[in-house]
Amino acid sequence: MKFKKLKYKKVNSTNDTAIRIIKNSNLKFGMIVSDTQVNGKGQRGNKWFSYKGNLFVSFFHELKNLNISLNSLTEINCLLVKKILNRYYKKNITFKKPNDLLVNKKKISGILQEIISISDTKFLIIGIGVNLVKSPKIKDYPTTSLFELTNNHINKSKFENQLKEIFEKHLTKMYKIGNKFS
Repeated sequence: MKFKKLKYKKVNSTNDTAIRIIKNSNLKFGMIVSDTQVNGKGQRGNKWFSYKGNLFVSFFHELKNLNISLNSLTEINCLLVKKILNRYYKKNITFKKPNDLLVNKKKISGILQEIISISDTKFLIIGIGVNLVKSPKIKDYPTTSLFELTNNHINKSKFENQLKEIFEKHLTKMYKIGNKFS
């Protein structure tokens, strides 16, 4: 399965943009990428700080013929993002449930999943934020970035493409397993 990549300079949030595209098109698989987000979303209504140069992407796809729980999908998606991060940073990257990736107990990435229904069709939206160049200063929640960890500038387009490839590969595998999404 191939995700159609849609690039924007600025969006409210990549998840909100995905919802708008799902509602107003026949696209079943998409990848929204933006240079900046005005109102990025985190878990439980929290704001995702969106510094220019960091990664803001949302994948969306129809939930059809998948027999995997939302918790399992969250774990799979965290593992996929971790796999790409490990190409740039070889040391230990851990999970903080339900959806954060940490290095040395500092958040480097977060994933926000939403399920929406349009005309009896369910879609999963997977919003991913990765601190590539700068991390926000959040009281009582330490953060980091790939640049802080490696002192290397990360090619954002290359990172996006690697993420797209791994999501396409693993989504295809999940659909081959089959059955109905519960």
